[in-house]
Amino acid sequence: MISDITIGQFMPGRSFVHKIDPRMKIILMTAIIVFIFLAKNLFSMGAMVGFVALAVLFSRIPLRMYFKGLKAIWFLVFFTAALNMLYIKGEHLVFQYKVLTIYEEALWQSGFIAVRLVLIVLISSMLTYTTSPTDLTAAIERLLAPLKLFRLPVHELAMMMTIALRFIPTLLEETEKIMNAQKARGADMESGGVIKRAKALIPILIPLFISSFRRAFELATAMDCRCYTGGKGRTRLNVLKYRFRDFFAFLLVGGLCAGILYLNTLAPSLVR
Repeated sequence: MISDITIGQFMPGRSFVHKIDPRMKIILMTAIIVFIFLAKNLFSMGAMVGFVALAVLFSRIPLRMYFKGLKAIWFLVFFTAALNMLYIKGEHLVFQYKVLTIYEEALWQSGFIAVRLVLIVLISSMLTYTTSPTDLTAAIERLLAPLKLFRLPVHELAMMMTIALRFIPTLLEETEKIMNAQKARGADMESGGVIKRAKALIPILIPLFISSFRRAFELATAMDCRCYTGGKGRTRLNVLKYRFRDFFAFLLVGGLCAGILYLNTLAPSLVR
């Protein structure tokens, strides 16, 4: 399960999605996530699903990577959908057994929530798959530049966010190695109640914390050796510039957002 979490990994490529300016990718990703929640009927949600599917294909990232990332959230998707199915009330009863009642409105709501979660994970994964940590840091720093007026250390904040995102796969891999090592020593992490399983995590968490602090110190030392002093007076080898393809992507997503708003008017809303 841990090895299935792929968010934070970068896969080099020369696809259209790879070449989009990272600032534009962050802006467009945010807009797409917002309009995923604004899709209210089958027409608008179908358009959103089709657009995300095309974006996944145009990214030229192997589909197995996306499916591998989705495997880690299937439980969350089904659990969230089941909760909404059981607790949302409506007017059209579909199934009833004693205290268990399921309404048609609850089924639609659960389905839309499941689709939304899957689409959000796909879009978020695409951002990290197609954007290098260096470009991601530069993009976040440029987007947060207005906060410099409030004397906030924008460059340092961007660096911290990117490093945290970049080390997610590394820490997950380290966790899996520690778990396999403990199992080889006879540790039982799968049987027993909740309290016993929680106690079984202690031999994993302690080495993981020690490894994390060691990696942090090594990273800090490496940055000191390269004379890193923060963002003040820092220049870049590759300066981010908007190009025609970035404006084309902006118009494409803008058209999608306008289309979602229009399609929402063609049929009644199926979700709250």
